[in-house]
Amino acid sequence: MLRTAAAIGLALASAIGVAQAQNLTMAVGAPVTSLDPHYHQLSPNNAAASMIYSRLVETDNLARMQPGLALSWTAVEPTVWEFKLRPGVRFHNGREFTADDVAFTLARIPTVPNSPASFTTFVRPITRVEVVDPLTIRLHTATPYPLLPMDLTNIFILDRETHEGATTERFNSGELAIGTGPFRMTRHANGDRIELERNDQYFGERPAYARVTYRMITNDSARTAALLAGDVDVIDQVPTADIARLRRDNRVSLQEITGLRLIYLSLDHMREDGSPFITDNDGRPLPRNPLKDLRVRQALSIAIDRPAIVARVMEGSATATGQFLAEGIHSHIPGYPVPAFDADRARRLLAEAGYPNGFRITLHGPNDRYPNDARIIQAIGQMWTRAGVRTAVEAQTWSTFVGRAGRQEFSAFLLGWGMNPDGSHPLRNLIACYNRDTGLGASNRGRYCNPELDRGLAASSQNLDPAAREQQLLGLERMALEDVAVIPLHIQTNVWAARRGFAITPRADELTRAQDVRPAN
Repeated sequence: MLRTAAAIGLALASAIGVAQAQNLTMAVGAPVTSLDPHYHQLSPNNAAASMIYSRLVETDNLARMQPGLALSWTAVEPTVWEFKLRPGVRFHNGREFTADDVAFTLARIPTVPNSPASFTTFVRPITRVEVVDPLTIRLHTATPYPLLPMDLTNIFILDRETHEGATTERFNSGELAIGTGPFRMTRHANGDRIELERNDQYFGERPAYARVTYRMITNDSARTAALLAGDVDVIDQVPTADIARLRRDNRVSLQEITGLRLIYLSLDHMREDGSPFITDNDGRPLPRNPLKDLRVRQALSIAIDRPAIVARVMEGSATATGQFLAEGIHSHIPGYPVPAFDADRARRLLAEAGYPNGFRITLHGPNDRYPNDARIIQAIGQMWTRAGVRTAVEAQTWSTFVGRAGRQEFSAFLLGWGMNPDGSHPLRNLIACYNRDTGLGASNRGRYCNPELDRGLAASSQNLDPAAREQQLLGLERMALEDVAVIPLHIQTNVWAARRGFAITPRADELTRAQDVRPAN
């Protein structure tokens, strides 16, 4: 009887272990705002989409291009890219994937209404889509366009029959969250969690876990507490204040990588006659927007002690920068300095611009989107005040903040941008003149505009000589930085924590995905 009882106990323990091994619970620090993969160009949305949908060209954890729904791509002519598609792929509803679905997807993207940050810039260079056969598609461009495969790493493919006429609301309800990705969506509680199950017909590597609960816990302390309590298995955006403590805790492991996300300040370049959150020192509106003066923008930049923010606020989990891209990334400007902190020179520049006594400004930012975002703007507010610009700080939840930023309601505000590893990516999205038709400047929320830079960007996009093109991009980046189009602050270090028994592959693009988690042993 004892041996029988022991055997039963072992069998039960084994069964429980297998059941637990089939389930994964993750907690992410930023909310997913939509399951429509073409609605809002945000990293949290892209992370969720990459579990449900697939792209023609995928990327590995170092942001290098890899075959996805396309097995290969070739420039068969200077203005024609040919993509050979993967055979035997089916959507979650059983529909077969073909070149016609690619054509439908590319046509849909510019038509998505009310997109706060459109994907249109990635498909606008395509002038004609030619379906050669069910597994071959050719994309024609007006001029040579070497970036097309990289652009398509941003585009998730939908099924024409399923998604013809689909609204964003029907994606968000879960009804049409149907792709070819490694997981099927089973439930979506907006702002709280997404529940997924493994797609056993997925064409790629089989995910380790059969069922996934993808929770959104935007409070840093609550996210860490959930991990340590065993309520979740993996968290992202590990709070910097917790990193040292978690390194010493043998119940968890940390994975980190230098990321592609720039944290920066955007400024109101749109208004000439005053800006909504800038006044004189007595609280009266100024007749002219001081941010239109380069000397004021330079003063605000050098009044920020970036290394101090990295050391004291980010606790070392970031790299101070004066440019868009991290060292080692294509189009990083060699030797470009981090602007030196100089409060005295900032005051002199303000005086030269006609503001010897400074002015008042409100600096806005989110309080639940980026690591230490509210603390960063608080630190900058104190630095600006010491340099003569009396600064109030207002932090809001991301859902409120990002809508207001998209409506150009602020004067100065903190944002982050996750880059593709190419200098054209920040220039096209953050710096180029906003143009709804072309998709340029889709995330240019400060509405900076420099037609000369746009002309240079257009010329570089046609250059098929990689070395010459990079030199063009370096020049354009310098132009934007010297004009203080935005104020770069630091490049984030991406940090994940996992309970014992779980391991996650860290990604430079910071996407937190269930397919990147596996048993530790």
